Amino acid sequence: MDSTYPLLEIRDLHVTFTAGKTAVAAVDGVGFSLNRGSTLGIVGQSGSGKSTLARAVMQLIPLTSGKILFDGVNLATLSPKAMRSMRRRMQMVFQDPGGSLNEYMRVGQIISEPLLVHRVAKGKELARHASRLLQLVGLDETDANKFPHEFSGGQKQRIAIARAIALQPDFLVCDEPTSALDVSVQATILNLLSDIRDEMELTIMFITHDLAVVNQFCDEVLVMHEGKVVERGEVNQIIHDPVHEVTRNLIASCETNSVQ
Repeated sequence: MDSTYPLLEIRDLHVTFTAGKTAVAAVDGVGFSLNRGSTLGIVGQSGSGKSTLARAVMQLIPLTSGKILFDGVNLATLSPKAMRSMRRRMQMVFQDPGGSLNEYMRVGQIISEPLLVHRVAKGKELARHASRLLQLVGLDETDANKFPHEFSGGQKQRIAIARAIALQPDFLVCDEPTSALDVSVQATILNLLSDIRDEMELTIMFITHDLAVVNQFCDEVLVMHEGKVVERGEVNQIIHDPVHEVTRNLIASCETNSVQ
């Protein structure tokens, strides 16, 4: 691992979707870098392209053009086998904790599946890993035998986080991980992510529409609008001295005492 360049570097990224004769530029020339150990908030209104950007970074959707460099490696040039190996280092937590969990699998199986797929552990060792991960996210080891429908939304997101960190990744993409949760539960999940980030020295790209969440959790913020980056800077600077109208509108949509 070479610390002389950013962990993640995006260069002139374009993602275009085509429906019939209509082409929509969901991500339009985005470029930025993310240093190791930093947390970057990607904010924007619905349809701004932030979730498409997250999925493109994770190679879940194809790029139209541009480059995504992870630890200096152009992800688009990797073979499926090499990309699968790279996925051990980059994981994602999705917005809908229920939808991202297989309802027919027990929680212990869900959490340990990445370890099994990547041949990190098996048998009793696999079960021990699952127990440790459940405890790490604030659940009981006996929860391993339950199914997802037996848990609340916040607990399901804890399970999803446990699965995401099972392989001890370097990089975590969080795509609106708290937006489907009650406000009180949001705070506990953010605190959990913060503790895990510090303990594992994670680099995080955090997608959200809420600048109050960014203010609580992120080091820097990048504002998107219609697929483009319209503003970027340190969180405190952007919140207290926004330049772009889109940023000002996002701030206005938050409660004043949440972002000051």
